[in-house]
Amino acid sequence: MCTRNTHLHFSMIICFSLTASLQAQRISTDTLLTKKFEELDHRVDQLAKALDDVLWYNKVGDVAAVEKVFIVGPPPWKVKDSTARGALNPVKFWAYVFIPNKLDRNKKYPLLVLPHGGVHADFTTYYAHIIREMMAQGYLVIAPEYRGSTGYGKTFYERIDYGGREVDDNHAARDWMIENYDFIDSSRIGAIGWSHGGLITLMDIFQRPNDYKVAFAGVPVSDLVMRLGYYDDDYRKDFYAKFHIGKTVQEDSMEYVRRSPVAYVKKLQIPLLIHTNTNDDDVHVEEVRHLIEELKSANIKFEYEIFQEIPGGHSFDRIDTKAAKEIRMKIYRFLAQYLKPPYPFKTLKDLEKAGYR
Repeated sequence: MCTRNTHLHFSMIICFSLTASLQAQRISTDTLLTKKFEELDHRVDQLAKALDDVLWYNKVGDVAAVEKVFIVGPPPWKVKDSTARGALNPVKFWAYVFIPNKLDRNKKYPLLVLPHGGVHADFTTYYAHIIREMMAQGYLVIAPEYRGSTGYGKTFYERIDYGGREVDDNHAARDWMIENYDFIDSSRIGAIGWSHGGLITLMDIFQRPNDYKVAFAGVPVSDLVMRLGYYDDDYRKDFYAKFHIGKTVQEDSMEYVRRSPVAYVKKLQIPLLIHTNTNDDDVHVEEVRHLIEELKSANIKFEYEIFQEIPGGHSFDRIDTKAAKEIRMKIYRFLAQYLKPPYPFKTLKDLEKAGYR
């Protein structure tokens, strides 16, 4: 015979079971929705990439031959099962190639390797005016969409290896150009990048100084330990993700040091120019100053300029203000000393005529 307490006990069990079931369903639904939104994000990125690729021909096609090539870098640094077929195959990635229309392909010309910025980002027509300026001077340019770049789906996105094998992708792009275009002068290759692209530029020239003649690093990410110290958890999660580093700075600080240019300053052997801006709200000036001071302490010869409160913040020398164009003139003059482009800019008017129709 069931007592009132027994009925109450059974009711509580049923209630708890229903609650647990509803919670499990809600968690399952939330997980499914999160996954669907992530998939949608990647599809939107792929659509944006396809549209921007069309814009490249519209924005620079009158001055350059534009190609997008599919090449390879080293195998992924992290795989779920290294014994699976193809798990350790080289990583395939895209790269943009820009060749000035006016070049005589029977002669030799300098090359610039230009990696884009961003933890997860891509090379876009944001750089259209800069590419036009480079084309006018007679540079060839390759801009690698290294592993982790957006616009190529989830799998490629999760290949990210910040400060690691993405640097090897950058160098693989350099090598591909030399192997495929015999009118490139392999003794006149420059490295140039801003922000995270500046980090890749620095890491590449530090590790392979004999492969580059000169380099420019604009507002470069320089010290990941310091950087993650002044950023919030929303930014840090890109590094803590299981498919990426998977550990916090506190758990493995040396892994973050390994991915930081400031740890390799003693390896610098080529001319280098560094720019930073005191009102940069992305790569704080203190981070770049740390790199500068470490280079000085190592008695390494290099050039730098710390700009004071230039409008534009992080993008101060890439936007279309007169100040930005004047600063780009400084960059081009520095590069031209060593790369000897056939048509170097002499005045700001030359730059404006080349970059703006």
